[in-house]
Amino acid sequence: MMKKIDLSISLFEYDSINELNDADRHLLEKAREAVQAAYAPYSEYYVGAAVLLENGEIYTGNNQENVAYPSGLCAERVAVFAAAANNPGIPVKAVAISARAGKFSVDNPVMPCGSCRQALAEYEMLYKNDIRVIMMGENGKVIVTESIRDILPLMFHAEELKKTR
Repeated sequence: MMKKIDLSISLFEYDSINELNDADRHLLEKAREAVQAAYAPYSEYYVGAAVLLENGEIYTGNNQENVAYPSGLCAERVAVFAAAANNPGIPVKAVAISARAGKFSVDNPVMPCGSCRQALAEYEMLYKNDIRVIMMGENGKVIVTESIRDILPLMFHAEELKKTR
């Protein structure tokens, strides 16, 4: 018998970066700084990310494009992979994302792509702790979630690979 299942998520929307608490604002500023070093000659869409670890360390990353498009990497994965590679066993506490474009103004909060959501979800599941996500465009509103589950409610879990017949 078919039944409809409704999902619900919670997001917090702020009118500007100035409404954030000090820690979130600082992390978002680091992401905005990382935008400046993005390598995006093809899309001209420059993204920066900053990852805060449980030990207080912050790692930044930015999108790195390649003429062979699948060979590039998004800012969020650059940042979280660098953080994990340099701090094995240290949980991710939060990630902030920002962007600017060469030909238009990015006025809406930048959301991670599906691959980045799943990559971040891996660390949330690994350490069994929520990862706060802070998203902003070039200017304007900021959206904050308390967990990757809020932006990827039907994520793929490692348990799916461990099933036996």
